[in-house]
Amino acid sequence: MRYPVIITKDGDGFMAKFPDIPEALTGDDTYEETLVMAEDALVTAMDFYFEDRRPVPMPSKPARGQETVELPASVATKVLLLNEILSQKITYVELARRIGIRPQEVQRLVDLGYTSKIDLIEKAFHALGKRLDFKVTAA
Repeated sequence: MRYPVIITKDGDGFMAKFPDIPEALTGDDTYEETLVMAEDALVTAMDFYFEDRRPVPMPSKPARGQETVELPASVATKVLLLNEILSQKITYVELARRIGIRPQEVQRLVDLGYTSKIDLIEKAFHALGKRLDFKVTAA
């Protein structure tokens, strides 16, 4: 999941912002440092959506030559799961019942600070009538 980022000159340094995730802002002295900081800002901004139980906007198509920042796979799968839970208006309690686990375990599945096993995330998608699919592409 790659989000387009806009990096502009800002005083003596640079500023990064994400058109799709306006909460993600950062800056640093150099363009390269700002791009590195942008990943952390993007991941940190995801917390706002998770805490508020709001759908996370999907990345728009980057303009030709535009930089992008990739969410770590662990975060991207949780974003997709949160969005699916919200789109189906399923409570954590109901999802837990469908999977056969405690509601606290579902809460951890949508907690970015908690490392979840991919098999359990896959099971949650199945309980929502979806299938988690992976593909490997050139970098």
